[in-house]
Amino acid sequence: MPNGIALDKQGRIRRRAAMTDTNLLLTITVVVFFILYLSAVFFLGGSFAKPQNFLNILNNNASLIVLACGMSIVMITGGIDISVGGVTCLVCMTCAVNLEQQGGSMVTALLIGLGIGLAFGLVQGYLVAYLEIQPFIVSLAGMFFAKGMTTIVSKEPVRVTNEGFLAVKDTRIVVPGLGANNKLGQYIPAYVEVGVIIALVVVVLLFCLLRWTRLGRAFYAVGGSNQSANMLGINVRRTKFLAHVLCSVLAGLGGILYFLHVGSGDVANGAGDEMNAIASSIIGGTLLTGGVGNVLGTFFGVLSLNTIKRIVSSLGFDEAWWSNITVAAMLCLFLVIQSVVLLRKNTGKQ
Repeated sequence: MPNGIALDKQGRIRRRAAMTDTNLLLTITVVVFFILYLSAVFFLGGSFAKPQNFLNILNNNASLIVLACGMSIVMITGGIDISVGGVTCLVCMTCAVNLEQQGGSMVTALLIGLGIGLAFGLVQGYLVAYLEIQPFIVSLAGMFFAKGMTTIVSKEPVRVTNEGFLAVKDTRIVVPGLGANNKLGQYIPAYVEVGVIIALVVVVLLFCLLRWTRLGRAFYAVGGSNQSANMLGINVRRTKFLAHVLCSVLAGLGGILYFLHVGSGDVANGAGDEMNAIASSIIGGTLLTGGVGNVLGTFFGVLSLNTIKRIVSSLGFDEAWWSNITVAAMLCLFLVIQSVVLLRKNTGKQ
């Protein structure tokens, strides 16, 4: 029986140990985030004490939330996809050129973004699932291809002035009761961007997919053990294929959200987002070995990752390497925690 998978009396698949491990890692992630943020509020005060600061973490990372959730799906099945940053960059540039130089609309931009993500998902998913090529190699090739195609689309930055796009980009959704007074005593309402709402909807939908659907249970089973998943009647190849397709489609959507936030196409868009997505998934409790993970944990992983970066910056360490060192230390901490969980599980099997 694969890691965390059992059969009930009717022969249906149910999760056992995996959900216990998932909930444990999720709890640790949530507790760490609140400790980090409350410590920042208590010791640093300033902007951390303002609700808009927290909402700005969401505003600035809506695309990363979507990318990291897609990454978690693939990692739960035991794979990985490092092409998501390149796909984000390609989507941004292509949508910018379409809107600014080809007279496109938000509808065409949306279709282009999702279409690019779907194309990458179909190709990479087929190579990984049916030709059994290592997902790291496949997605590495996908990353280079996406970055190369971005340069072909346009070498120069493209800033969008399309009125329809700008209307959506500049839309602010007010959050009642979370505003604050500025230095002049004027009340400034707190707000989130459209991308945040879309990202939160994605998190909720994926949470429901993983928790209450047969496909979600299949993701966990395949990540636990391919052989045992086959014995349970799960089509392992199709499950891996769908995981990669879903991840790439979400990368396309993440690219659209990134584009909505920055308002331009540039070859530097999405740089490093694949690593941030992997880090957020690990911090959120997704095991690199597969079979354990939760998109809610990934959501809090994104928040924790960016909170620690803001804390380091607020302490006066503005150089990029300080943030990198802190993130590395944070990753090591959570990898150690995951190792302890795995050790506990293996000990329990003996």
